[in-house]
Amino acid sequence: MHNPSHPFVLPMRDGVSASCVALPPTGHGNMLDFLDERLPRVGREQWRLRMAAAEVVDERGTQVTPERAFEPGLRLYYYRSLPAEPPLPFDETIVYQDDHLLVADKPHFMPVTPSGPYLHQTLLVRLKQRLGLPALVPLHRIDRDTAGLVLFSVQRSTRGTYHSLFRDRLMTKHYEAVAPWRGDVDFPREHRSCMQEGAEFFRMQEVRGEPNTLTRMQVLEVAGAWARYRLSPVTGKRHQLRVHMAALGLPLRHDAFYPVVNDPPAGDFSRPLQLLAKTLEFTDPLTGQA
Repeated sequence: MHNPSHPFVLPMRDGVSASCVALPPTGHGNMLDFLDERLPRVGREQWRLRMAAAEVVDERGTQVTPERAFEPGLRLYYYRSLPAEPPLPFDETIVYQDDHLLVADKPHFMPVTPSGPYLHQTLLVRLKQRLGLPALVPLHRIDRDTAGLVLFSVQRSTRGTYHSLFRDRLMTKHYEAVAPWRGDVDFPREHRSCMQEGAEFFRMQEVRGEPNTLTRMQVLEVAGAWARYRLSPVTGKRHQLRVHMAALGLPLRHDAFYPVVNDPPAGDFSRPLQLLAKTLEFTDPLTGQA
C-alpha cells in the first residue's frame, strides 16, 4: 500500500538520481501537455518516448502515460538525459570519507553538479555512480573552472548540521592562485566590494554600494612576473576571488571571464584556470574535533 509520507522514487541510474516535478493545484489537459509546457527543452516527442519506456512515474510508482489526465498536486519522477555529452578526460580523487562526510578533489573543467551540457561528466554524478550513494549532496560549490576540494553530505539526517557551517561562516576556506605580480599593490590586504550579476548572466561585477563581499589576500611566492597568492574568502559570492583579483589589476592566469571574456573552444583543456581550493577547516559539529 502506498504511504503518502514516503513517496515512491525512481532508483538511481548510472549515478543519476531521478528528478521530481510537482503538478500545480490547478490545471487541465493531460500529462504530456503539462510536461511539454513545464519542461519544453526536453521536447514533446522525447517526453512521449520516455513515457513509453516507463521512465516517467508518479509518486505511487505508477507509470505515467501521455493521455493520462492532469492530477493537481501529483509528483512525477523522471530521469534527465543528454543526447551528446562532452567527454572530460579527467578523474576526481576521494580525499576523505566517513559515515557523514565525503571530501573530493575535483579536477579543472568538471562541474560539481549537472548543468548545461553536463550530466554524467559531473563530480556529483560520478561519485554517486562510483560509490552507490544516492543521498550524496554537495554542501557548497566551486566553479567548473576551479580545481580542488568539495565537501559532500552523505546522510540526509545530518545534512542540515553541516550546511550550517557555511551559513554561519564557521567554515574557513583557503585557495591558492597564480596571477601577475605588481610591486605597487600592497599585501597582505583585505578586499571588500559590492558585487552583483553583470549584464552577461555568467559574469559578476563590482558596483557602487555597501560591500557584500570580503576576501583576505596574501602573497606566498614571487617568481618573475608571476606570484602565487593565498586567497581566503569570508563571503561566498559567485566568482568572488576572480572578480576581486581582476579589480586589483591582477587577473588570475588563464581566466577566461575576467577582465574580458576569452572562453576557449569546447574540448580545449590547455589553459586551466590557475585557482585551487586548497583547504577546508572547521570544527566537526558532531564530534567536536577540528
